[in-house]
Amino acid sequence: MFEGLFQPMHLLVIFFIALLVFGPKKLPELGKGIGEGIRALKSGMKEVTEEQAKTPTTPVETKAADTSSHVS
Repeated sequence: MFEGLFQPMHLLVIFFIALLVFGPKKLPELGKGIGEGIRALKSGMKEVTEEQAKTPTTPVETKAADTSSHVS
């Protein structure tokens, strides 16, 4: 589906449009912010994966309702 999406010419066009929209002063700041966001997302995903690996997986027992002690 996305085979030819990120060809070099496409990336140059996207970069040029971003340069026109945001300007040369804001573009490095925008890239830095996106990079920091991606790093935070990766570290968060890694922490969750490590936390899930540490916790044992035990099945949750469901208790059946005790109907013998129910008074009508």
